[in-house]
Amino acid sequence: MAGWRSAWSPSPSPCSKLVVWSLIVALLLLSGFLVRMIPKASNRLLATPSHQTFAATKDARGRAMEISAKGSSSPPFAGGPIIHNPFEPEKEGKKEALNATRTTATSGKKYTKLAKIEASLAQARAAINGAKYGNGAEDPDYVPNGPIYRHPKTFHRSYLEMERRFKVFVYEEGEPPVFHTAPCQGILGMEGIFINHMEISPFRTRDPYKAQAFFLPFSVVSVVRYVYVVDSHDWGAMKNTALDYVNVLAAKHPFWNRSLGADHFMLACHDWGPEISFAIPNLYNNSIRALCNANTSERFTPARDVSIPEIHLPEGTIDGLTGGPPASQRQHLVFFAGGIHGDIRAVLLEHWQNKDEDVQIHQYLPKNVSYYDMMRRSKYCICPSGYEVASPRMVEALYVGCVPVLIKDHYVAPFSDVLNWKSFSVDVPVRDIPSLKKILTGISQRRYIKMQKRGLQVRRHFEVNLPPKRYDVFHMILHSIWLRRLNIRVRDGKNLD
Repeated sequence: MAGWRSAWSPSPSPCSKLVVWSLIVALLLLSGFLVRMIPKASNRLLATPSHQTFAATKDARGRAMEISAKGSSSPPFAGGPIIHNPFEPEKEGKKEALNATRTTATSGKKYTKLAKIEASLAQARAAINGAKYGNGAEDPDYVPNGPIYRHPKTFHRSYLEMERRFKVFVYEEGEPPVFHTAPCQGILGMEGIFINHMEISPFRTRDPYKAQAFFLPFSVVSVVRYVYVVDSHDWGAMKNTALDYVNVLAAKHPFWNRSLGADHFMLACHDWGPEISFAIPNLYNNSIRALCNANTSERFTPARDVSIPEIHLPEGTIDGLTGGPPASQRQHLVFFAGGIHGDIRAVLLEHWQNKDEDVQIHQYLPKNVSYYDMMRRSKYCICPSGYEVASPRMVEALYVGCVPVLIKDHYVAPFSDVLNWKSFSVDVPVRDIPSLKKILTGISQRRYIKMQKRGLQVRRHFEVNLPPKRYDVFHMILHSIWLRRLNIRVRDGKNLD
């Protein structure tokens, strides 16, 4: 309320009571004036938060210090505490949004552009928190629903809030081919596709003071291709390239130092992406890393990092890669074909290659047998780790209607903060490879059909579209980054008392 105003007006009274009534009215008016003049402490924007805050120190270096939170909530996935979980409604989020929407007229304080950005994010958090108990939002294209989602309503609200608010600044420093360009074909094509999409995306802003996140558009694929000396086993030049790039940005712009990189993100599909990021401590410790190689044993942190799918695009598009027969027309129980890359595949081939007609496990396919045709004829498709946990087989299986069977250690599946992978895939521990057929035949036909149909439903989130379409893989990657940006609050020195 802007203030209190008395709506009371005395009715005519005898002359003997006029003086008393006049004094009462005067006192009431005076009290209303005082109430309007005294600002409430709760009107302050950016009050002390309950989630993670990065506040710039006032020293000459302009560096930042991290203020840890008390009482953070836990994420719905492994990997340690997450500062703010958009899927668990909190009273704090509602209070924060109320404070954020109040005007500054009562305090007379002028807030920075950064403070206004954080206020907008506070409103988004409150809307997401409240969506679980609402009726759901309308959407002309698609309304997430069903067991493939952990929380359909909160995901939908979060996605709509992202479309409404999220703005990303893309740094323009750096010359191709190492920066701003990457191959868009093959097994690592997602790097180039995402960079290209981000350059022309409506989510991009040319004004960094309007951005909630900052993209570091360097391609690890290109760094490896143009900087690494083949067979040298020397990581130094690649790491120095990434470090020099971030140092240039930090020297030229204030945004990296303002948060020590906490509101910045990189994206890499190359297996060496995580290792190269370690060359920049603040990038590894603070920034959002969107990685195909999402291995928790190699310091991937689900609360901050983003797992993205590895998608094999022979021609740079998904033309001809999608579609397959219904569940009733699939002849083989399970299929896999691939080289012996890593211990898991070696165990798989040792136990099942040429051992059972129902279990089609091959290192090399016979001549004139199509890999994709075999996937289309199979109910289940094995998706094991290779030398690294990332593999395009998961997405290939979803594309053709084959239920993915994940055999991986320490892997965080893509978009698993939103998607319920157990509803449309099978997870088999490495130790249970000898029991593979028993596990799969133990799944009822009814359950298999449900998983297969759910896989067809979830496929839209892994499709590569040119240009991008709502809810496709580009938007899902961006949404995962958006969720993690909501987990922090950035403040500059001007906001410190």
